[in-house]
Amino acid sequence: MIKKTSTLIFIFLISLLVATAKAQKTAITLDEAIDIALESNKQIKISQLEVKKARAAVSEAFGYALPTVDVSAGLTRFLEKPRVPFPDFQSLLGNSVYSILFNEGVLPFDKTKFRPLETKLQSFAQTNNYEATITLTQIIFNSAVFRGIGASAIYLDLAKERLKATVSETVFNVKKSFYGVLLLKEMLNITKERLQNAEENLRNLKSMNEKGLVSDFDVMQVEVQVENIRPKVIELENTLLKAKDGLKITLGLSQHDKLDVTGKFIYDAKEYGSDSLLIREGLENNYNLKVLKLKKQVDDEFVEIDRSDYWPTIALFGNYKFAGSSDNWDFQNYTSSMIGINFSINLFKGRRVVNKVEQSEIAAFQTLEQIELTKDFLQLQIKEKLNQLNQIKSQIEALERNVSLAAKAYDIAKVKYREGSATQLEVKNAEVELSLAKTNRIKAIHDYVLAQAELENLLGKVDTKYFVKYKDYLE
Repeated sequence: MIKKTSTLIFIFLISLLVATAKAQKTAITLDEAIDIALESNKQIKISQLEVKKARAAVSEAFGYALPTVDVSAGLTRFLEKPRVPFPDFQSLLGNSVYSILFNEGVLPFDKTKFRPLETKLQSFAQTNNYEATITLTQIIFNSAVFRGIGASAIYLDLAKERLKATVSETVFNVKKSFYGVLLLKEMLNITKERLQNAEENLRNLKSMNEKGLVSDFDVMQVEVQVENIRPKVIELENTLLKAKDGLKITLGLSQHDKLDVTGKFIYDAKEYGSDSLLIREGLENNYNLKVLKLKKQVDDEFVEIDRSDYWPTIALFGNYKFAGSSDNWDFQNYTSSMIGINFSINLFKGRRVVNKVEQSEIAAFQTLEQIELTKDFLQLQIKEKLNQLNQIKSQIEALERNVSLAAKAYDIAKVKYREGSATQLEVKNAEVELSLAKTNRIKAIHDYVLAQAELENLLGKVDTKYFVKYKDYLE
């Protein structure tokens, strides 16, 4: 008993340690955030189901071209047999017999022996009947069937491309939210650093004030500075919490989950070449544009499918029948079989086919217009992002130098103040300029990294590792 109790306690402690470790690991990297989103994103799951549905549609389309085998069977019993008007057999038979006897001279002719021929209700059905039939039908020609096979294959490609587009959009949305949280963390750190410097400066001034080295006015100025910075820290902390909540939504996490991000902005200046090359690349690889182009192919196939009502249907058929009938359940059984070819074509449907084809053609034209509109918008976006990247790149170079100069100016101001050759206002202004320079630099780097991510999304550049987990759907 003691041994079992010790084992249970050991297992409990191990489980507690593992759970604690998992709970403490709330800071995630960008790649981890993307993996979480790809696992839980609802739109991706919908796109996966769409691929499954498209595969089933392909199988269904092929099924229409395969033979159809139907089996039917039935048993009936007449509670009241059907009857039809028919000549009276008894009168007909009697008249025939007397006619022979009279003609042969067996009996003398007697006109009164002949009865009038009248009809009366008679039944020719038996009480119990059964029938079992197996029928085979093979389509030889049907334009809708053959067009449907091609349309379903294109629809499958469309579903796969939509899945890729959803993954690409999800990756970009995660990057956007993740970079927003990182930016706020950096700005919060800068503001906290500024507050820490101001508080340290205030402590030094108070110490110097006690010794009579600085005036009360200088101390009051720094106290005001400290109290002005503190609300900004609180404001940024609240804004950061909201940004984290937004990231949780993007990742598909509960608002009750703890979440933090880790990482740094990496400024990687790239040369993208001319805008004409990028536009050509975007027009070839943009996932949303690929989806629309495939949709246009599907629309064209539907036009042809609707036109198929103008064409005939030719089918081979054959059946084998086993049946029997009886009044007393002692059936007389028989079989029959038949083969043939069926030809059918519609001659008039009240112009329904014409109107249906027209609607399909309009839908195809609408998709074509969407493609052209998307192309124009895509070209405009690529140009804007390329110009934005070039502009921010030049700004970052100037901002890097500005941060370095502001840091030197702040250090010099502090030294000069200690030496008595500068005022506290000069130190304060130098500190504000340094904070502003750091903030502008980190914002510029954030804007550059985000613009890079957006440009790559427009160009259809998505790391293939994000598609690996969906290979079963994309193959």
